[in-house]
Amino acid sequence: MTTDLVLALAGFAAVSSLTPGPNNLMLMASGANFGFRRTVPHMLGIGIGFTLMIALVGAGLMALFDLVPALHTALKVGAVVYMAWLAWKIAHAAAPGDAGANARPMTFLQAAAFQWVNPKAWSMALTAIAVYAPERTLLAVISVALVFGAVNLPAVSCWTIVGGHIRRWLTGARRLSVFNWSMAALLLASLVPVLLA
Repeated sequence: MTTDLVLALAGFAAVSSLTPGPNNLMLMASGANFGFRRTVPHMLGIGIGFTLMIALVGAGLMALFDLVPALHTALKVGAVVYMAWLAWKIAHAAAPGDAGANARPMTFLQAAAFQWVNPKAWSMALTAIAVYAPERTLLAVISVALVFGAVNLPAVSCWTIVGGHIRRWLTGARRLSVFNWSMAALLLASLVPVLLA
């Protein structure tokens, strides 16, 4: 992979990782509700899980979707249902002190698994492989995955930091409720492109 191609891929990875989407909205909500430190496993789950997803998409899952188009529809339905459930959980989240031991941010494994039902993650992975590793050689696929991995984790961490700063403003139950309902609504709004596709 040439230097120009790596720079172009890094630019694509940065823009697609920084723009609003399910991962980023959930990280901001987690940063606001739980703080940066408790959200670190969630961030690592996204970064590592998404890097693995790109590698597996390039290694053959993309061809499977070409072969069996019904899998794409099943993935879309599963993603919509799961994200609607997550939006409900975010909207009804209580302040960590009010919820007691039940209040927990997403774990590493939950965040890594979420990449497989995240429509934006699928779009990013499929586009990255199609544009930057069209021949799907092992070296090209691994290169795309590693560049994305190097860019994605710092990019998504920004959303947790923003959430942590918002946390200072969310001192009252009403403010926290408005914030959580807003995050839930934005998470549902991120499904609109999926539903229209």
